[in-house]
Amino acid sequence: MNLYDAHNHFQDHRLASTHEQIIRDLQSVSLARMVVNGTCERDWPKVLKLARKHDFIIPSFGYHPSYLDQHTPNWETRLNAHLDAVPSAVGEIGLDRWMKNADDELQEQMFVTQLHIAAERNLPVSIHCLKAWGQLLDLLQDNPRPERGFLLHSYGGSAEMIPRFAELGGYFSISGYFAHERKAKQLNNFRTVPPDRLLIETDAPDMWPPDPVNRFPQPEVNHPANIGPIYDFVADALDLSVHSLALRTEQNFQRIFAHL
Repeated sequence: MNLYDAHNHFQDHRLASTHEQIIRDLQSVSLARMVVNGTCERDWPKVLKLARKHDFIIPSFGYHPSYLDQHTPNWETRLNAHLDAVPSAVGEIGLDRWMKNADDELQEQMFVTQLHIAAERNLPVSIHCLKAWGQLLDLLQDNPRPERGFLLHSYGGSAEMIPRFAELGGYFSISGYFAHERKAKQLNNFRTVPPDRLLIETDAPDMWPPDPVNRFPQPEVNHPANIGPIYDFVADALDLSVHSLALRTEQNFQRIFAHL
């Protein structure tokens, strides 16, 4: 079986000192490819360097809503330069109403700008959303979208909205974080995700799973090799064999991230 991590942050400083050991651990769980998401201008070069060094990494460049206050006047030019440098995706971008003192206008402006870039280039885009699902749906309906689709990473919206996002081209990734008991309702929502739109992610080094799924424990860090036990957890939650889940998600991953 080949496993695929649709969303993580391998460039994060909390993982940097153990990259070589992490790569050995990833090989032990049969990871085939993973999407490494940049979050701001400061870490895009780190993502680019990793992608040039490791063929199994798909780089993704975007401005996460948490870092929008750091953007420079040339951020859009720099984003396009990174997208030109190597085959890559757009992200992590998004909307976040959970943040304190969020600049809602700036979030929407930079989200739409980056969505347009993804649509013009027909690149997959990885989207973060917290407490802004209605607004996100409206923006996706009202703006160009990449034909190959977009990823709602670690989807936390309602089951009722899944068909509406799917109709627009949405994919939905599930992380080990949903193995926590307090996430049972949101976990159940994934049962309604169309089989051809399901993906798996770690969001490492964040969103660490509970102890039974956290087979590569590190202090307050989610190890990327937890992708293996996350597949086991998701298969059990969706009443699938791990083999059938792996085949399904491999097809879905290769469709949205084709040629990257």
